[in-house]
Amino acid sequence: MLPARLLPALAALLLPGMAAAAPEKAAVFGIELLEPGVVGGRLPRPDEARRLALATEELRKAVAVQGQLEFVDLAPKAADIRKDAPLYKCEGCAERIAKEAGAALAVYGYVQRNANQILNLSITISDTDSGKVLRGGQVVIRGDTDDTWLHGVRWLVKNRLFAEPLPSRS
Repeated sequence: MLPARLLPALAALLLPGMAAAAPEKAAVFGIELLEPGVVGGRLPRPDEARRLALATEELRKAVAVQGQLEFVDLAPKAADIRKDAPLYKCEGCAERIAKEAGAALAVYGYVQRNANQILNLSITISDTDSGKVLRGGQVVIRGDTDDTWLHGVRWLVKNRLFAEPLPSRS
């Protein structure tokens, strides 16, 4: 079996159209928590914060395997990210921050807790110039475990975000 890091190179060799396309720069933001029943929001519990970090890392790995995006460093924009959070409802701040970081695309998402064992994971890829959503998807996670969160991220990346190549914006 081939290592996952070799799959984009192999795909570029086998699919001539992919070989010509250079990866686009993307800002991949941390996955956030949304609890509609909590007025004013709250900080994630330690187990939720750990799962959000785990899901974010899985998102980065799953996106990297696709070979279509090159990540930009968001560390210099940490203060802006904290100030504008949550990104899923700031109306364009994710795209602005991503563009300032040198990215053409913004990738962000959230987990919505509907009940103790039912969550929704939503991830969006948008153009930083226009704010237009290029890809997006949502998946229901049944069960509040590391495995169910990771499975949800992998399924969403494979079946919604990169089921086909990202559309050309030219």
